[in-house]
Amino acid sequence: MTAAIEQLEAKGKAAKAAAHHLAYLSTDIKNEALHNIADDLLARKDGILAANKKDYEEAKASGIGDALLDRLMLDKSRLEGIAQDAHAVAALLDPVGETFEMRTLPNGLQVSKRRVPLGVIGAIYESRPNVTVDISALCLKSGNAVILRGGKETINSNIAIVKVIQEACKKAGMPEGCVQFIENTDRALVDHLLKMNDVIDMIIPRGGAGLIKSVRENATMPVVSGGIGVCHTYVDNSADIDKAVAIVYNAKVQRPTVCNALDTVLVHAGIAQTYLPKMAQELAKAGVEMHCDERALAILKADKSLKLVPAVDGDWGKEFLALIAAVKVVDSLDGALEHIEKYTSGHSEAILTEDSPSALRFLNEVDAACVYVNASTRFTDGSQFGLGAEVGISTQKLHARGPLGLKELTTYKWIILGNGQVRQ
Repeated sequence: MTAAIEQLEAKGKAAKAAAHHLAYLSTDIKNEALHNIADDLLARKDGILAANKKDYEEAKASGIGDALLDRLMLDKSRLEGIAQDAHAVAALLDPVGETFEMRTLPNGLQVSKRRVPLGVIGAIYESRPNVTVDISALCLKSGNAVILRGGKETINSNIAIVKVIQEACKKAGMPEGCVQFIENTDRALVDHLLKMNDVIDMIIPRGGAGLIKSVRENATMPVVSGGIGVCHTYVDNSADIDKAVAIVYNAKVQRPTVCNALDTVLVHAGIAQTYLPKMAQELAKAGVEMHCDERALAILKADKSLKLVPAVDGDWGKEFLALIAAVKVVDSLDGALEHIEKYTSGHSEAILTEDSPSALRFLNEVDAACVYVNASTRFTDGSQFGLGAEVGISTQKLHARGPLGLKELTTYKWIILGNGQVRQ
C-alpha cells in the first residue's frame, strides 16, 4: 500500500470515529461551528481569494471551458454569499433526534421512528469551491462526518477553505476528524475511495457526466447523484406573453453555466407567431444563440439581428451550459410532453400557462425532480428552497430527489418502548 493510500485510509478511520461522536452532539455546538466557519471565511477572505485567483489563472491557461471557469471563480460577493449560506444552515432546525410516526400498538408497545445521521459522507466534485463549504455545513449540522475530494483545478482554493473549516470546528469543540480533505489529486485515490464501503456510508458526486458515470459504476457504497440538467420550458397556447418572455430570459440568461439553467424552449404553434419574435429579441440582448427547428426558424429568420442556427438532432437533450438555447415549435401540450419525456434528464421542467387543467396535467405527467408552473427553473437550488444550501441535486429517485438538504442526509431508526411485553 502506498503512503498516499495509507493516508487516505487514516482519514477514513478518523472520519468514522468522528461520526460516532457527531451523532449525539448538541445542536448548540454544531451551530457554533457553522457560525465560526461563516465568520472566519470572511475574516480570511484575502488568503482565500488569492488562492482562488491562482487556481483560476492556471485553469484558464490550461484551456478549461468557460462554464467551469465561472463555477471555479470566487470574488468578495460570492464568498459573502457562501458565508451567508453557512449562517442559514445554522438557523435551520436540527433534524437529528426528531421523533415521528409514533403510535401505540394493541399490545401496548409504543413504536416510533427517530431521525439519525447517515454516518460518513464522501463528496467528489469538480470546479466549485463553494461546494466545499456547503457540503461541510450540511454534513456537520446533520451530524455526519465528511470526506471531501475536490478537483485539481480548485486545489489551492479548497486547501485554504478547508483549513478555515477545520479550525472553526476545533474552536467550537467538534470532534477531531469530522471534516477530512484529500489534498492529493492522484486519480488512483478516487478509485480507492470508492471501495471504502467499510468507512463511507454514502457518496455524492458533483460534476460532469463523466465523473458521475464513473462514480456510479465503481462505487461500492450507495451513490446519490444528479446535477446533469437538461431543462425544458414549455410555453403553452394560453401563456401570458410578457410573463413568458421574462421567465425564459431569466431561466437562460441569469446564470447560464449552471445545471438549472434553461436548455430548450418548446412553444405551442398557436402562440409561436406572436411569442417567438418577442422572446428572441429579448434573448438577443444577452447574445443568446438560438438553435431553431424549421418552424421556429421560419418565423424568426427575417430578423437579421438574431443569432440563429438550424437545430440538429444533437441539440435536443443537450445541456448547453452557455448562452445557447434550443427552440422548437410543438402542436400541442401532448407534443411538449412527448418531447420532454424523450429528452429530460429528470432535473427541472417548466410550463408557462394560464390554463389550470394544462398546468395540472403537466405537473402530473412530467417525471422530474422539480416541476414548475409559471416560474424559472433557476429556483432549483437548496438555498432558494429554504434548505440553507445543498450537497447536490439528485435526479434519481432513491433515497432522495431534488436539492439535498439536512433531512436528506439522515436516515431513521425504529424506537420501541415496552413494559414487559413478550411475543406469544
